[in-house]
Amino acid sequence: MPDPVALRPNSAFRFLQDAALAVVFLTRLPLPLAGPLAEGAAARAMAWFPLVGALVGLAGGVVFVVAGFVHLPPLAAALLALAAMVWLTGGLHEDGAADVADGFGGGRDKARKLEIMRDSRVGSYGVLALVFSVAIRASALAALTGPGAAVAALVAAGALSRAGLAVVARCLPPARNDGLAAAQGRPGVGTMALALGLGLALALPALWIAGPWAMAACAVAAAAGAAWLVARLAIRQIGGHTGDVFGAVQQVADAGVLLAVAAWA
Repeated sequence: MPDPVALRPNSAFRFLQDAALAVVFLTRLPLPLAGPLAEGAAARAMAWFPLVGALVGLAGGVVFVVAGFVHLPPLAAALLALAAMVWLTGGLHEDGAADVADGFGGGRDKARKLEIMRDSRVGSYGVLALVFSVAIRASALAALTGPGAAVAALVAAGALSRAGLAVVARCLPPARNDGLAAAQGRPGVGTMALALGLGLALALPALWIAGPWAMAACAVAAAAGAAWLVARLAIRQIGGHTGDVFGAVQQVADAGVLLAVAAWA
């Protein structure tokens, strides 16, 4: 069966639709979708997640620059940048990471863990996960020297942390059959490759602006290692991925990239 990302006569329109769907899925922006979605569109849209992530990071970077222009301290500027990105995404990834922390930390078996993850209430593990996620990313961002490095780091982190979502969706089975991740479908190899290629194409130029090649390599390795660790934990805890696991992958990978860049600052 051919990979659904392969070119077809209507591929240009389909690619635009898939990209718009990625924006709608990952942000609060109400882009119009032309007509009913084609078969497999939700899975194919994951190829464009890195582009959406880079744009979200760029928006946060603009806020960071403006905050610095009015002489706010670096930590305040970093927190405002993160707040802007959370508003833009509706806290999608933060919510998923909190649910994963609650489920993995409070459940005794797979069924209970999945039940907790579906609960809209946030427990102590979830609160702690959110606190540490914001604190680590904000402190790493505040440690960067100059607004240009901060913008570059946010763009790179946004792209790389979302490129790994297609890999997780491709390589891990859904943990349940009726969840959002299962409904989205399994992306093809071409979709996964496009997501990885796009993520690197967006992140590496930004990282090279922010620092040396070695720093760029460390940032990419940090994103990959973080995604692998969360995916490995998800397999052990619930036997696969869910939409909440995607959120946890994004948050941990995002923090990994920012920490790697900050280490070279």
